[in-house]
Amino acid sequence: MEPANEEKLASVSTLVTVFESSRTPGTAPRDQAPPPAPGPWEKPHVGETPESGPRTVSRRCLSSLKNKLSSGAWRRPCPPGTCEGTVPQEPEEKRVVRELLETEQAYVARLHLLDQVFFQELLREAQGSKAFPEDVVRLIFSNISSIHQFHARFFLPELQRRLEDWTATPRIGDVIQKLAPFLKMYSEYVKNFGRAAELLATWTDKSPPFQEVIARIQSSEASGSLTLQHHMLEPVQRVPRYELLLKEYVQKLPAQAPDRADAQKALDMIFSAAQHSNAAIAEMERLQDLWEVYQRLGLDDDIVDPSNHLLREGPVLKISFRRSDPMERYLFLFNNMLLYCVPRVIQVGAQFQVRTRIDVAGMKVRELPDAEFPHCFLVSGKQRTLELQARSQEEMASWIQACQAAIDQIEKRNETFKAAVQGPEGDAQEQGQSEELGLRAPQWVRDKMVTMCMRCQEPFNALTRRRHHCRACGYVVCARCSDYKAELQYDGNRPSRVCLHCFTFLTGSVLPEDRDRRRGILEKGAPPGPGQSLMCSFLQLLGDKWGRSGPRGWCVIPRHDPLVLYVYGAPQDTRAHTSIPLLGYQVTPGPQGDPRAFQLQQSGQLYAFKAETEELKGRWVRAVEQAAGGCSPRVTDDGDLSD
Repeated sequence: MEPANEEKLASVSTLVTVFESSRTPGTAPRDQAPPPAPGPWEKPHVGETPESGPRTVSRRCLSSLKNKLSSGAWRRPCPPGTCEGTVPQEPEEKRVVRELLETEQAYVARLHLLDQVFFQELLREAQGSKAFPEDVVRLIFSNISSIHQFHARFFLPELQRRLEDWTATPRIGDVIQKLAPFLKMYSEYVKNFGRAAELLATWTDKSPPFQEVIARIQSSEASGSLTLQHHMLEPVQRVPRYELLLKEYVQKLPAQAPDRADAQKALDMIFSAAQHSNAAIAEMERLQDLWEVYQRLGLDDDIVDPSNHLLREGPVLKISFRRSDPMERYLFLFNNMLLYCVPRVIQVGAQFQVRTRIDVAGMKVRELPDAEFPHCFLVSGKQRTLELQARSQEEMASWIQACQAAIDQIEKRNETFKAAVQGPEGDAQEQGQSEELGLRAPQWVRDKMVTMCMRCQEPFNALTRRRHHCRACGYVVCARCSDYKAELQYDGNRPSRVCLHCFTFLTGSVLPEDRDRRRGILEKGAPPGPGQSLMCSFLQLLGDKWGRSGPRGWCVIPRHDPLVLYVYGAPQDTRAHTSIPLLGYQVTPGPQGDPRAFQLQQSGQLYAFKAETEELKGRWVRAVEQAAGGCSPRVTDDGDLSD
């Protein structure tokens, strides 16, 4: 041996000798206190080895290392299988089975702690002191005793026997096949887990004896410095762990292994049990969400129903038929109802107040084009019809899609409402409204959209002719035209205020007041909308020429009367304040050089207007100039006017 190597070997041997001699049996570091005596529940469990201190190198290991260093055998290579102490490497599939067994031993010890320690100690305390009910303890631990007995008496012993006899019987697939169906008992435990956690938190705060028992056990060595909640979570996570280990076992098996077919079948059964457990977890989470919604709304217990599913919730803006600015509201969409809520200013207890509950059965939803309020959609139900505004186009589309999906699902179950989701337009919409008059809440026309009664065309005023809404059709009418009562089915067949037209339709009665009268020259039937006019928009009315007509008017050049300009008070008015035959008029710039203003002048007549933008003013000037020259304007594909 070379001198340098001899010096290295001597130094290493010296270090080993010094380290070995420093380990005097029965000694311990001065700063380390002796371990506390175990309590009555701190028994060594299956698969657990209690430790009294940090691990150290054994005397046998040090002696073996010293002998090897002295003999120099650690430097001499030896053929495989001939070296002293060589252990053949075990197969990969057996390593997975060993890991399964070791984790099962630790899991059974955890079940023992839950069942025989926590459960039994709390039960004895409840029976002795009567400080808390026994039923609370049984509800918290659910069927943990059955799970513990199953694993301790059947599953763990079978795994131990198979691993001990692995050479003769290298298989576990058949064992798991027999035991896998019993794993479905976990669904009961998982379903109760949320309620158990809630009861545990409640009675820990409510009952000092309850809290004292749990704290005493949690501080023990057997608990491993973990809380009862951590231990209770272990059964929830166990079945997915079985699936992962068995999947790895199947992957490690050789192609021609005798256990491959049984192991694959066992994996499928474990997967089914895991799916059953996952479904229970999903059901528990869904019911927990329902319970949270119930608490936020302060509703009765009827909302917490297994058949209810929360599909979507979120804030929206409600477009009022009286106020000009939208109001903040909140929607909860379930599979069978839509809750229209108002946020509470002082959120003590419930966060929202339910204003309306609209049944999804019979509900309709569609986009509502509105130049003043973008991203609007209409929800029309039997109980009420709402005009709502989302924060973006994507959010509006998402709400419409969610409502439509709920309606479609209801239609599949109930053939009575086959036509509930169709969004009719035009004549079909008018026909549908007539057929459903009184059966569903109408869409109320906003007050600012009209300046006159939508039935008799008389202008409204604050004293003698005030605004009212017909509860059947939603029109804004005067008191004289709405002085009728009819039973409406959507309102519980209670007599409600309706207009003369709806009263006649709903009751079949014909009153003397229901007689034809000649239309005035300014009455054009239904107000011309964008699809029935060549040009229409709001224009500012300038000068004293307009009298009491107001600061702005809804100006329209109808398609069927293209040489006349009609000025309405609002888009839904059926009688114009003024009609201007445009033939012969000249279009001149507006007063004071305003780029958005223009004037119509002929002889002593002068009308001044002001558009919102210069682009809109240019379109009006072109349309009026063409009509003044006797040419009927036409609308091109891009929306512009041409000769």
